[in-house]
Formats: sequence, structure tokens, C-alpha cells
Amino acid sequence: MSGASHTARGFWPVMGQAFLWAFLLAVGVVVLYPLLWMGLGGFKSNSQIFDQPFALPQSWSLENYFSAWRGVQGYMVSSLLVTLVSTVATVLISARAAYGLTRTAMPAKPLITAFVLGGMMLSPTVALVPLVRMLQSLGLYDTHWALIILYTAFRVPFTTFLIRAYMLDLPRDLDEAAMMDGASPGQIYRRIILPLCRPIIVSCVVLHILFAWNEYLFAMIFTNSPSVQTLPVGLTSMMSKHGTDFAQVFAAMTLSALPIVIIFFLTQRYFIRGLTEGMAK
Repeated sequence: MSGASHTARGFWPVMGQAFLWAFLLAVGVVVLYPLLWMGLGGFKSNSQIFDQPFALPQSWSLENYFSAWRGVQGYMVSSLLVTLVSTVATVLISARAAYGLTRTAMPAKPLITAFVLGGMMLSPTVALVPLVRMLQSLGLYDTHWALIILYTAFRVPFTTFLIRAYMLDLPRDLDEAAMMDGASPGQIYRRIILPLCRPIIVSCVVLHILFAWNEYLFAMIFTNSPSVQTLPVGLTSMMSKHGTDFAQVFAAMTLSALPIVIIFFLTQRYFIRGLTEGMAK
């Protein structure tokens, strides 16, 4: 009787683990299969996409990818520039703001914190008209700086919220020990706090890259010139020109998604750790 009970107790954990792995495998297939299907579609011809949409390509020619690259390379350069500069600016400003809100004494700190974090409630669509007028008056409309400033401004509150939540639980003993050794607040920030916040900073970098790389509304409204427009706008323009050439459209979409996939796989360890620890704190 006890042997049967012991067998039953060992059976359910195994079944639970098997169910969990089966669920994760199903989620992985659902997430990865569309990306794989899109990438394989770039190797096919239009006729094969319609006749055999789920078959492997008949030939593995890179002609569609080369043609798509010639069409999107200018937009990709703009996206790289805007994404890189806005990411660095957002993380630097947010990390400094989070340090000030958690480690320094200032009057009305709760009110300042509420003001900064209240920026997350501002809807970008509501501010479109005044933003257009402001950027036109400053001479920044249809420039890379317009997107860089907007992406930074609208992402600083959220990024500050994440980094602040992580910094709140860092031990104050480190600051006191460093001050006793003669370190200034700036040295404490650069040499102690920032290295300890590496996981959440990496998470914030990845989240901002995902936002800036795929953002469409601001890029469509605040830019007109192809030399300034970013990749999402370029893909839309390409689809309007080559709407029936689905193979080339799939190739261009694959090229646009590839940098994000690579960045995520390279940083996934820090990304998951930073988010889980930041939310837990």
C-alpha cells in the first residue's frame, strides 16, 4: 500500500513537469514559427508562396534579400542612428534621475517622484499637434533630432520607474562605506551603484531598443524625407511599391527583425534577471 502511494506521489510531479515542458514547447512554436515562415518566404518566388505556402523553398537564392537590402538600407541607417542615440540618452538620464530620487536628500522628493513617474500617463497621440508646432518652430521637424528627442522624452519616465525600483533595495551600507573611504556622490554613483544595476540597465536598453526600432507613429508624422525616415516607415513605403512582390516584402521584414532577435538572444540572461529582480523589489 505504501509502495503504491509512493509511486503515486512520484507520478504527479513527473506529469506536471512534462506538461510544463509541453506548454513551453507549444509557446516556442507559436512564437518562432511565424518568424521562421517569414524568413523562408524571402527565399521563395511569389508563385511558390501562393501555391506551396508551407513548403521549403525550391531554391535558396539570396536575390530577394539583396534586392530588399538595397531598398531598406537607408531607412535602416536612420533607425540605427535614432535608436542608438535615444537609447544612450534615455538610460543615462533615467539612471541619474533614479539615483537622485533614491539616494539623495531633496525637498519635496515624493512630489518630484510623482511628477516624473506621472509622465507615463501622458498619451503620445494627445500631444501630436502641439509637438508638431513646437518642433517646426525649433527647426527640428523632419530631422533625426526630432525622433531622438521625442523617443527620449516619452521613455524617460518608464525607464526611471524601472531603475528606481531596482535601486530602492540596494543596501545603503555600500554608500556609507564608500563615503567613509572618501568617495564623492558622483564616484559612488559611477563605481558602485551603476555596476550593481547592470541587469536592470540592460533590460531598459533592450526595452528601449524594441520601442525605438519598431515605433511608427512619430516616425510617420514627424519625418517626410526618405533620408530621415526610419525602418517601419520604409517598410510601409516598400509594401506600397511592391505590394504584390510578397517574397521581397518578406525578405525586407526579416532583415528588419534580425537585429532585434540577435540583440535579445545576446542579452536575454541580463534582460530576464533585471526585469524579475526589478519587479520583485
